[in-house]
Amino acid sequence: MSTSSSSSRGNGSLKGIFFDGFIFSFLALVLLVAVLQPSEEQMLRLGLNSLLYFGLFISGSMLAYFLKKMGIQTLGRQLFEPPHLRKEAAHQGMLESFWGWQLIVFLLVTFVVGVVKTKFSIYELTDEDGFAGAMRLFQGLLHPNFDILPKAVLNVIETIFMAFMATVLAIPFAFILSFMCAQNLMVGPVAYPVYMFLRTLLNLVRSIEALVWAIIFSVWVGIGPFAGMLALMIHSIASLAKQYSEMVETVNEGPIEGVASTGASKLQVIWFAIVPQVILPYISFTVYRWDINVRMATIIGLVGGGGIGTMLVLYQGQAMWPEVGCIILVIAVVVWAMDQASALIREALK
Repeated sequence: MSTSSSSSRGNGSLKGIFFDGFIFSFLALVLLVAVLQPSEEQMLRLGLNSLLYFGLFISGSMLAYFLKKMGIQTLGRQLFEPPHLRKEAAHQGMLESFWGWQLIVFLLVTFVVGVVKTKFSIYELTDEDGFAGAMRLFQGLLHPNFDILPKAVLNVIETIFMAFMATVLAIPFAFILSFMCAQNLMVGPVAYPVYMFLRTLLNLVRSIEALVWAIIFSVWVGIGPFAGMLALMIHSIASLAKQYSEMVETVNEGPIEGVASTGASKLQVIWFAIVPQVILPYISFTVYRWDINVRMATIIGLVGGGGIGTMLVLYQGQAMWPEVGCIILVIAVVVWAMDQASALIREALK
C-alpha cells in the first residue's frame, strides 16, 4: 500500500470519527436541554457551555472510535472512509445498519429542534384574521399602481448600473488576488503564509453579507447608490477571488512545466501557461457575478444602498401595496431579463 493511500485512509478515518463525534455530542446536548430545561440566563453562560459541549464532543468522538474498533459502520465511516473499506456493510439496507438509524435519528432530532427554535405553528399560519390581512396585502400587490412606473424604471436602471460598476471594479482586484490565493502557486516559506492570510481575510470579508457592508458604507459615504456600489464591490472581490483561485488550482500542470522549462519567470508562467486555461471560466464566473449583483442590489437598497430597493422600502413602510406591487413587478422583469441574458452569455462561452 502506498504512503499516499495510507495517509488518505487515515485522514478519512479521522474525519469520520470527528463527524460522528459532532453528531453524538449534538444529540447528547439536545437530550440534556430537553431534560434539564435550563433558563435563558444559564444558556447565556458561553464559557461554561462551551466547555460542556467540548466535553460532549470528546466523549462522542471516543464513542465513535470504540464503535469503529468494534467494526460497527457509523455514518462518519460511511461518508469519509474509502469504498473498499466499507464493502462489508454494502449488503445491508439503510434501515438494517447502524449508520442508517444514526442518520434518521439525527435528521429527526434536528427537525424537531428547528420546529422549536423557529416557533413553527400551523395555528398561526391558518389564523383567520392573519390570513384576511395577508389577502388584503396580496390584493394590493396584484393590482399595481402604474402611475409610479417611470420612477421605478429610473430607479431600477440605477440599480443595474450599481451592479455593473461593482462587478467591473471588482474584476482587477479579484484577478490579481486569485493567483495569490491559489495553493498550487503559493508554495514556500514566504508564499504560503501570504496565501493563508489572504484566504482567511477573503473568507472573513465574504462571510459579512453585502447588506451589512451597505450599512457600513452608508455611514461612511452617506446614503445612496455609491454606498450600495461599494458594498457590492467588496463582496464581489472576495467571492470572485475565491472562484477564480479554485480554477487556478485545477489547471493542467503540463503547460506550466513547459513554460517554466524555458527559463520563464513566475509572472511569465502565470501569464502564458495559466491565464489561457482560466480566462473563459473567469469570464463565465464574472457574468454570473453581475447577475447575482443585480439581485443583491435590489436588497441592499433597503438599508440606504440606493436604487430601487430604497424606493421599495419607502412605499412598503407606508403600506402602499399597489405601489409596492408595481415595484416588485419591475424588479421581477429585470431579474428575469438579466437571468436570461447571463445564461445565454455563459452558454456561448462554453
